[in-house]
Amino acid sequence: MSATSVRPDAPRSFRDTTLTLGRLLVPLGALVSLWPGVSTAVALVAGMLLALTVGNPYAALTRRATHVLLSLSVVGLGAGMDLRVVAEEGARGVLYTVVGITACLVLGALLTRWLRVSRGAGLLISIGTAICGGSAIAAVVPVLRPREEDVSIALGTVFLLNAVALFVFPVVGHAVGLDARQFGLWSALAIHDTSSVVGAAMRYGPQALEVATTVKLARALWIVPLTVALGFWIRRTRHATTHGHAPARRPWFILGFLAVAALVTWVPALRPAGLVVTHVSQRVLVLTLFLIGAGFSRQALRSVGLKPLAQGITLWLCMASLSLGAILLHVIS
Repeated sequence: MSATSVRPDAPRSFRDTTLTLGRLLVPLGALVSLWPGVSTAVALVAGMLLALTVGNPYAALTRRATHVLLSLSVVGLGAGMDLRVVAEEGARGVLYTVVGITACLVLGALLTRWLRVSRGAGLLISIGTAICGGSAIAAVVPVLRPREEDVSIALGTVFLLNAVALFVFPVVGHAVGLDARQFGLWSALAIHDTSSVVGAAMRYGPQALEVATTVKLARALWIVPLTVALGFWIRRTRHATTHGHAPARRPWFILGFLAVAALVTWVPALRPAGLVVTHVSQRVLVLTLFLIGAGFSRQALRSVGLKPLAQGITLWLCMASLSLGAILLHVIS
């Protein structure tokens, strides 16, 4: 991936100007993304806009930093989980969770092949839809090590659908007569990111919010076995000399995630510190998404097209409709 998106045949003065702007704006954007008012979607879009206009002179550095920051942020997010509550809810809904995640991954694989989406982007979109959106994508990136443009497209697709769900889900919930618990359950199963789940459930009432948050956190824990399984699969199928890929990394950061969550759960005195760690990790994740966006390029944008977006929308609509039908028929409660 080139460090800048400026055409090589552009006038020298123009190239020098854009290079200078890139050197200034990329670090500035990274600092601004740490501000609490900047959302994950805004950070990703801002990074992509910078990359597509003035370019990223630090592309090699940001590419290396992305893997480290993703792992650290996932570990830190464990400090905000109560494993006892999450495990109780997870045990109660383990059957439909396993069925739902499996169905989503299988359907996502079929859509990836049918629409001829790149393997990396298709898998990331499927994982994000199956579990918890950007967080799941972030968790598996250090293991899968996909192309940065695949990560950007997958995250962009998920965040776009999150924004739509935030406004559409409450309207649909009222239209079909869902009560608070049913809506909380549906939003946790069918909306990608936890932040959008919380936002939609808040509009439906406190009971919906409580149910949605607990179920979503329980579902988010499935990142752990999925990431471990992907790690074993990648190590068996990928070699350093195959197609130029480096060996897959072992997902040790998942063990860190569980260790931090367990520590905060069973040592109550650490919970205030855990909240601080969680907040910092969320900001680090936003910074990481900015850097991922800054690694994008015009060449990558031209090569992707609308197929990943079509896959994401189709997969999301199918899973949202299936889960809503199961709730209305009391198959899931």
